[in-house]
Amino acid sequence: MKLDDTNTMRYCRHILLPLVQEDGQEAFLQSHIVVVGAGGLGCAVLPYLAASGVGTLTVFDHDQVDITNLQRQILHCEHNVGKNKAQSAAESLNRINSSIRVNIFETALSEVHSETIKQADVVVDCSDNLQTRLLLNDLCWRYHTPLISGSAIRLEGQVIHFPMRTKDPCYACVASLFGEQSLSCMEAGVLSPVVGTIGTLQATEALKSLLKLAPDTVKLTLYDAQSMQFRAFDIPKRADCPTCSGTH
Repeated sequence: MKLDDTNTMRYCRHILLPLVQEDGQEAFLQSHIVVVGAGGLGCAVLPYLAASGVGTLTVFDHDQVDITNLQRQILHCEHNVGKNKAQSAAESLNRINSSIRVNIFETALSEVHSETIKQADVVVDCSDNLQTRLLLNDLCWRYHTPLISGSAIRLEGQVIHFPMRTKDPCYACVASLFGEQSLSCMEAGVLSPVVGTIGTLQATEALKSLLKLAPDTVKLTLYDAQSMQFRAFDIPKRADCPTCSGTH
């Protein structure tokens, strides 16, 4: 897609920003972002990417909308209970912005989808299990596709922007420090706006990546909603990381 008179008016608040302007908005319109997961985080990420004019969005989710999702997964409505989440999300996104393209995979991410990751400009990880996160990390590192990772539980969340440069750590470096979360939202609960906070931060980082505003160093940003505090920590690159060390 190209900027025309209608698009210029639609996206004028972006174009006014010195870090975006017309060239940046053109980059959004011509970009492809993959979002893995259309649950709580994905439902916060996707509307802002669609509204921002990201030209192609690809959504992965094999799950169906459940009534317990409606408390926080705001792209899904009551009449979508029982429908595949990727399909339900696509319907909502097309209502937000009918000029973008939304591709869906009603399946879990697997190695067979590597070409989709290769073709993406940015990948946003909104999945809920370590196996998928590590596979996605491997694929993004293989193709040097920037990866925006996020998670949320209870009143806490975290965001990490991985530019996937040779000098940088990857998600596997982080996973070695924390391992898999022992509880899910089903067991521990989550305050609904917390997924919105983390998801919108992920969307912001994805757009920054399209604008070539990747961070100089990879940091883990933790959000505590109870105290309304953010803390950021540098992530070290593991010398023996099975993904990014180059020794395996």
